[in-house]
Amino acid sequence: MSRIGKLPVEVPAGVTITVSDKEITVAGPKGTLTVPVQANTQTKVEGNQIIITRSDDEPKSKAWHGLQRALLNNAVQGVTKGFEKKLEINGVGFRLSGGPKEIEMALGFSHPVKYKAPEGIELKTDKMTITVSGIDKQKVGQVAAEIRALKKPEPYKGKGIKYVDEYIIRKAGKAGKK
Repeated sequence: MSRIGKLPVEVPAGVTITVSDKEITVAGPKGTLTVPVQANTQTKVEGNQIIITRSDDEPKSKAWHGLQRALLNNAVQGVTKGFEKKLEINGVGFRLSGGPKEIEMALGFSHPVKYKAPEGIELKTDKMTITVSGIDKQKVGQVAAEIRALKKPEPYKGKGIKYVDEYIIRKAGKAGKK
């Protein structure tokens, strides 16, 4: 049995689960998400728990079993609490401005860099910090990765865009001649 797949998903009050043949719909106070049904898995809602079982012990079925549970758990967490990632901009002359759907950054290029958030994602700016938030965990992570890719942190001075909890390993500068 999959160590993750065998765990039931707790459904808090205010969240409704609808199971069909092709997808599972999770609706809550923050919105609605759909999760595709993985092959060889069955999903049952019993009281305030979702239980996922699989039909056989093939390696692919075991993997899908854990994946199905993880996707459902992320959907339940997303529609109740939501997800967020924080990015930090470091560098002399770097600037940040913008609102909930679009941000504008000065990152040392000859032009300002604009980033428009996709549907369902909100961007908040505070001095040199960007907070990416939404109900879909995959989308939040993808948007944060795209923003970070605009100017990755460099190893000598640490200039660039990094996650708040990320540690940049620094390199020593050029050694002088004797």
